[in-house]
Amino acid sequence: MTRSALALVPASVAIALTLTACGGGSDAKTADGKGPITVTANDTSCELDRTQAPAGTIEFTVSNKGTKVNEFYVYAAGDRIVGEVENIAPGLSRTFHVEVAEPGTYETACKPGMVGKGIRHDFTVTGASAAPKTDDAKLRAATASYARFVGSQSDALLARTTEFVGLVKAGKVDEAKALYPVARSYWERIEPVAESFGELDPKIDGRADVVDEGMKFTGYHRLEQDLWVNGLQADSSAIADQLLADVTTIVAEAKKVEFNGLQLANGSKALLDEMATGKITGEEERYSHTDLWDFAANWEGSKGAIAALRPVLQERNPELVASYDKRAAALDALVTKHQKGDGYQLYTELTPVEVRALSDALDAVAEDVSKVAGVVAAA
Repeated sequence: MTRSALALVPASVAIALTLTACGGGSDAKTADGKGPITVTANDTSCELDRTQAPAGTIEFTVSNKGTKVNEFYVYAAGDRIVGEVENIAPGLSRTFHVEVAEPGTYETACKPGMVGKGIRHDFTVTGASAAPKTDDAKLRAATASYARFVGSQSDALLARTTEFVGLVKAGKVDEAKALYPVARSYWERIEPVAESFGELDPKIDGRADVVDEGMKFTGYHRLEQDLWVNGLQADSSAIADQLLADVTTIVAEAKKVEFNGLQLANGSKALLDEMATGKITGEEERYSHTDLWDFAANWEGSKGAIAALRPVLQERNPELVASYDKRAAALDALVTKHQKGDGYQLYTELTPVEVRALSDALDAVAEDVSKVAGVVAAA
């Protein structure tokens, strides 16, 4: 389970995240504590040169001096992800901005190898509330449009998961297998939103690896293992009941989220990162091999966020829109090529050449989407 989430959290912890190119960022420190914060990460440590900042936009520059790929997170209470930058390869630096509206105690974490709870430090946000506002009508329309998208997908997620759970509890294995990737597609379309709610995400979407992190293996993937590998177990019905309870909670929380333009931009990029690190590798659906359903759904979610922002992007950077459209069409064509009936080919049916083609097309689109937050932030 790659945690490539952009924090899309309730208004009480309203935030915005802007990822910039590798390197970058000013080295200047200011007397009011608003200068960039340098994070030096390696395989065993995570050192920040400052552990507090005033509410508002906070800039981090994260340098990976270790031998493992690393990630850096900012967490609010309850392990809600406020901001994250992932896939920081050894020797690479990434700069990003997090707009933390509310003062209080947060946590930062580096995750060498991109696993576990990470190497954590308390981080204090001081001053008065600095809730972000926008007077841009196009951005307001974009966030309203995306909120409607999240609401519709959330409703469908709950409906299909309820149906899936009923089939599991009734012992209808073949029917449950058929519905499994369909139900999960709604989760995958809004994954950055769903992932932001602390431990609910690994309970719902964690793979067997969560056991190494001290958690119980539950949720969709535990039922996937039961359906495809082990057969339904004595506790499968209880696992199914818990899945439905957790999804019900996620859906209720997702509908409370208030979005801003930067969140849409970075949510779109987060979904592409999820595709690159979990889906294109075949790691996500290791028992059912239904990764292409997830891949397609992540892609649809990413496109949904960009579609909502399109009027803003067209006005501010039509050249980027034209490039994105061309690259998105190429990825669309490849995804369509792998459709099979009402779904998609199994991951195990893909050749290495086909996997590489999907990966290359995804990388091209991600290059353009990585620039969207900068365009939105330039208002």
